Amino acid sequence: MKNKIPALLSTIGLFFTVIVSPCCFPMFGFVLAGFGVATDTFELFGKWTMLIFQYMVLFSLVNLTLNYAINRNIWIFGLALISTFIIFYGFDDDFNRSVIYAGMLGLLIAQVSNFYIQRKQINTNMNSIELESIITCPHCGHKKLETMPTDACQFFYECEKCKVVLKPQSGDCCVFCSYGTVKCPPIQAGTSCCQ
Repeated sequence: MKNKIPALLSTIGLFFTVIVSPCCFPMFGFVLAGFGVATDTFELFGKWTMLIFQYMVLFSLVNLTLNYAINRNIWIFGLALISTFIIFYGFDDDFNRSVIYAGMLGLLIAQVSNFYIQRKQINTNMNSIELESIITCPHCGHKKLETMPTDACQFFYECEKCKVVLKPQSGDCCVFCSYGTVKCPPIQAGTSCCQ
C-alpha cells in the first residue's frame, strides 16, 4: 500500500504551473492578481511553461497508474486517462483553453478522490491490526503480554524467566511471528515486515 509519490504532488505541481503562467492560462491569473502581482508581466517559467505543464500532466497520470496497480480502482484510473487525453487534445486543438481546463478539472477530481480513498484504506487497515501479542518462551514456557512495534521488526527477545534470548525461527520475520499469539503488524497488514 506504500506509494513513494505523494498522492496530490503532481496535481499540485500542475496547478502551480498554471497559476504562475497567467499569460497562457488567464483564468488563473486572478489568483496572482489577488496577491498584488501584475499578471500582464509575470511569467515564472517563460518559454518552458507548456513543457513543464505537459510533464506535470504525465507525472499525474503515472502517479494514478501506480495507484491503480495497488488499489484497482478503475473509475479513478479511467477518469485520469480521459482527462489526460482531453488536455493533450486541447493542446492539439489550437490550444483550446476550455478543453484544457476541463481536463485539468478531471485530473483534480481523480487525484482528490484517489487521495481520500487511500486515506480511508489506511485507516481501515490500521484499525483492524492488533498491537498486542503473548510471547511464549519455547524453553521454559513463560508467557508474557507484549506490545509489538509498528515501525520495526523485533529480532531478539529476552525471556524474563529463563533469560534465554529468542530469535525468529527460519521463515519468520520476527520473534512475534515465531513465538507470539498474533503476527506482527506489517504481516497483519499484508506487507513485508523488514523493508
